[in-house]
Amino acid sequence: MQLFVGLGNPGAKYEKNRHNIGFMALDRIAEDHGFGPWRAKFQGHVSEGVLGGTKVILLKPGTFMNLSGQAVGEAIRFYKLTPGDVTVFHDELDLAPGKLRVKQGGGHAGHNGLRSIHQHIGEAYQRVRLGIGHPGHKDRVAQFVLQDFAKADADWLDDLLRGISDGAPWLAGGKPDRFLNAVAQRLSPPRPSKPKPAAQSQANPPEKVEEPPASDDRSAMQKLMDKFR
Repeated sequence: MQLFVGLGNPGAKYEKNRHNIGFMALDRIAEDHGFGPWRAKFQGHVSEGVLGGTKVILLKPGTFMNLSGQAVGEAIRFYKLTPGDVTVFHDELDLAPGKLRVKQGGGHAGHNGLRSIHQHIGEAYQRVRLGIGHPGHKDRVAQFVLQDFAKADADWLDDLLRGISDGAPWLAGGKPDRFLNAVAQRLSPPRPSKPKPAAQSQANPPEKVEEPPASDDRSAMQKLMDKFR
């Protein structure tokens, strides 16, 4: 069994914020893969389903971001899971918009949601870092992450979420490389190859089109004189 955790803030006010991209990822997985209805549990909401033969619990903590670890801690104790069974989807300032990385363990890099999870289950869980870009100065970070995605972000955001959903079974099966490939194919689909011109058969060369003979306007006398020249 795997526990997929999406980070965000609860409530309609924050629904489309950059900080809520973790919630968005789980919503897309649940919708595309026929997961059960969301139910209130573990100070949050959970949905259950199967990805590639592996049972997966989706968890969206109902606390605010800086208390996300409470819900995660309750869930892994209830299901008797280890931190290695947990994957957290979260926004990442240090990645360009639309970029994605998978990381096992490590620090929280100042992310309040990860900081809280560290406090409750340690750091040995897997993270899916979802790039949202950086506002350019640390003093603008708090305002930036709590703003809605811009309209100009709609295309890459949709491709990213679809890619996450496409690759989710690989992630649940412990194959992050395959997961990353699925995301990459959505973000940069292969270009269609140009059709090659049909090779001309050597056995059946094209027939030569004969031009009609030019008309001869000479008189009979001229033709006779030209014959003896």
